[in-house]
Amino acid sequence: MRQFLRAKIHKATVTEANLDYVGSVTLDASLMERVGIEEYEKVLIVDNTNGARIETYALRGEPDSGVVCINGAAAHLVHEGDEVIVMAFELRDPTGEGPAKPRQILVDRRNRYLRDI
Repeated sequence: MRQFLRAKIHKATVTEANLDYVGSVTLDASLMERVGIEEYEKVLIVDNTNGARIETYALRGEPDSGVVCINGAAAHLVHEGDEVIVMAFELRDPTGEGPAKPRQILVDRRNRYLRDI
């Protein structure tokens, strides 16, 4: 089995960093739906602003809210206003069909969908 990129939200802006939450990242449900990220699915977050990389799970935020909230201890590493990439992966047998094309989107500074990439 190999791990392949399945979904990516590119250039999102962190709207909140909440240390007092148990953990996870809260994402705009409309963005999650557009790329196919499920609630409680494991995601990798890469902070383009400071280079931090964290793994956590996604929680569904209000649709069309633009929310990208880093919760819990990760808020020490990723801060409000940082630019991030949120990615989800899948395990597949590489001997089967070639890798599926990942669903990737670009968002603006308010985390509104701009276009597929």
